Amino acid sequence: MKIPELLLPAGNMHKLKVALEYGADAVYCGVPRYSLRARENEFRLQNLPEAIAFARERGKKVYFTVNGIPRNSKIANYSRYLKEMAALKPDGLIMADQGLIMITRDECPDLPVHISVQTNTINYASVEFWRRVGATRVILSREVTLGEVREIREKCPNIELEVFVHGSICIAHSGRCFMSNYFGNRDANQGACNNACRDSYQIFLKNPEKEDAQMELITSEDGTFLMNSKDLRAIEFVRELADIGVDSIKVEGRTKNDYYAAMVARSYRKALDDIAAGLPFDRQLIEELDKVASRKYFSGFLTRGMEDRLPPEELEFQNQDGNTRYQSHYYAGCIKRQNADGFAWFELKTRVEEGDSIEVFFPGEFTSKWFTAGKIKRGSEEYPVLSGGIGEVGLYIPFSVPENAFLAKKIVHRDLVNEVPKAK
Repeated sequence: MKIPELLLPAGNMHKLKVALEYGADAVYCGVPRYSLRARENEFRLQNLPEAIAFARERGKKVYFTVNGIPRNSKIANYSRYLKEMAALKPDGLIMADQGLIMITRDECPDLPVHISVQTNTINYASVEFWRRVGATRVILSREVTLGEVREIREKCPNIELEVFVHGSICIAHSGRCFMSNYFGNRDANQGACNNACRDSYQIFLKNPEKEDAQMELITSEDGTFLMNSKDLRAIEFVRELADIGVDSIKVEGRTKNDYYAAMVARSYRKALDDIAAGLPFDRQLIEELDKVASRKYFSGFLTRGMEDRLPPEELEFQNQDGNTRYQSHYYAGCIKRQNADGFAWFELKTRVEEGDSIEVFFPGEFTSKWFTAGKIKRGSEEYPVLSGGIGEVGLYIPFSVPENAFLAKKIVHRDLVNEVPKAK
């Protein structure tokens, strides 16, 4: 069985390094002008060489995102950007616009072109079209099912296929949305999406029995999230995707934090390594992904129509409101250095107090360790508790931790008190 490539997002150099250190085979990144991440994107033409060099030193791949749908004003300069990107010899360009694809094929015919999910490719005829145009890979739309992926693979054996397995899902058809334009005058198709579908909305209904008086529709204490999809999680189906012959499994999230990149990469890396070793699926991986904030998980369209063949625990999961009872951890920080006195220093991301149980995750390893937080140093002063966002702090850790190890605080829920591991 061919093991698919594990492809992670990289919104900046640090996230790129973390993703690769925690198990990704490849990353994708791009400059704002032609990318669907124009905001919260620190990559520019000037630092793309650093990204390529870091990946190449580790035998990893880098794909540049050119997946925006540009207006006329962006066409004239594209050849200059293309020339500079092509000179770096990326492993491919992820593209959506037919015009930019045409220019790329004309000017850089040897540069691999990967067809973006933004093209909404959901059938084998479209995949074959892109192959004839000269694409080497098609990223299938999130709306395809596992059965459809299998049929596409059978009908199109001579092109690489990529499938999303984790991350946010759009309310629109894989990204082609106008909500951001309508509510915030920011064009999602130009890389400026403001995630309007994630917002809380007040919904009012007319009651004809009360002279059409408006009555608010309330669904929870947090608001009414009519368009806010749960997050995709398909780690349970990676084995089936490998069996189908999918070439790459992809994680969404260039704007998400470095902790997300690390935790998702290590979990899917473990799933793929277990497949290679002939081991059964480890359901602990589901709990590992609950250590990251989510909107609750589900398997999206991948399992639509599979109700009669899902295992009981998975069928129950599909029939309920997501599977995450609780987010189990809060991201506390990413280690910058550890001094000889055992104090490790990092930017504090959440409230930590003396006595908290802290889990430590290590680059290149799936095992983790625990310790109990003591007093927290800020400068030369020590405090029993500090809140996130105040800058660099130090914690004594009774074992060695490398740069880019991650700290996460166990969340103690009243009915889960006994589940907190004892520090070692």
